[in-house]
Amino acid sequence: MTIEAIVFDFGGVFTPSPFDALRAVGEEVGATFEDALDIVFGPYDRDTDHPWHRCERGELDLETARAEIRALGSARGLEIELYDLLKYLASDDGGVRTAVVERTRRLREQGYLTGLVTNNVAEFREYWRAMLPVDELFHAVVDSSEVGLRKPDPAIYELALERLGGVAPERAVFLDDYPGNVEAARRVGMHGVVVGSDPAGALAELEVLLDAATPR
Repeated sequence: MTIEAIVFDFGGVFTPSPFDALRAVGEEVGATFEDALDIVFGPYDRDTDHPWHRCERGELDLETARAEIRALGSARGLEIELYDLLKYLASDDGGVRTAVVERTRRLREQGYLTGLVTNNVAEFREYWRAMLPVDELFHAVVDSSEVGLRKPDPAIYELALERLGGVAPERAVFLDDYPGNVEAARRVGMHGVVVGSDPAGALAELEVLLDAATPR
């Protein structure tokens, strides 16, 4: 096994997980996490025509997605406001995880190719890019709203590997906070690491993979 590239998710890896924020917002309106997830983000282990999925693919603007998500909630007697979730993510609790930033920087200095694959929306692009020294950390960035693809579509992982110079999937590791996205990367042939609320465990798992790999 030889590892050449490390590919990261953004939200939930470099910042606290949006799913944790969703749980908190759901509790405020009496929704279970499962109901809140289904209403706001849809079946996140699949790529569908849910309004959030369309927004992440750049097919729908944020305001339209917000209205459609509100209607989905109202139909189930739950008044979930997308902007409440966004306010939560923008609070002080949404700070950048410096340990992940510094580890990414060291990986690049050590000669690994580094990439970022994020499911995001066009309206957030300038905001999230300003949170990280993107050009210093990553050789390639794939933003779902720019490329019209979103995780877990296998094509978005393949595009990232192509932009990293045609790295073979088995020579790449993917880190994400959503298990379904990690499983999708594994189906493409990549190694996968799930990032928890404390990223230390995932970083340790990454180290085990790199230590076990044949020197490049």
